[in-house]
Amino acid sequence: MAKTWIVVAHRGGARVFENKGPGKGLDLLREIDHPEGRLKNREIDTDKPGRSYESHGAARHAYDKERESTTHVAEQFAKQISGILDEGRNRQAYGRLVLVADPRFLGNLRSALSRETASLVLATIDKDLGGVDQREMAKHLDGVMVV
Repeated sequence: MAKTWIVVAHRGGARVFENKGPGKGLDLLREIDHPEGRLKNREIDTDKPGRSYESHGAARHAYDKERESTTHVAEQFAKQISGILDEGRNRQAYGRLVLVADPRFLGNLRSALSRETASLVLATIDKDLGGVDQREMAKHLDGVMVV
């Protein structure tokens, strides 16, 4: 039976667990701390937006930010996790994948996955279980997989 990796992630960190089959429980493979994900926009943005002149006339205006800095930080972290998952897939360390994250970060994570890694996703759970103890994690995965 193929091993399943369970990724429990949020903007501030992630844990990668492995399940080797029914009744085998969860083994923590890796814990990734991401303190930047806990920052607020005002803590990330130290500079004011750039300014520009209008194309006609002498009026000036600030450039609009395309997206909030916290969103950018979360997207970058999702890409980091995706790289770890790609590396595990390339080593054939797992054959199935379960993603657990709050809805917004789950969207970031799914967007960051390569097509090959995304094809191994068995299930997704849109809950922030970042603070859940490893011994309690199996209760939250009930119905998705037998651990």
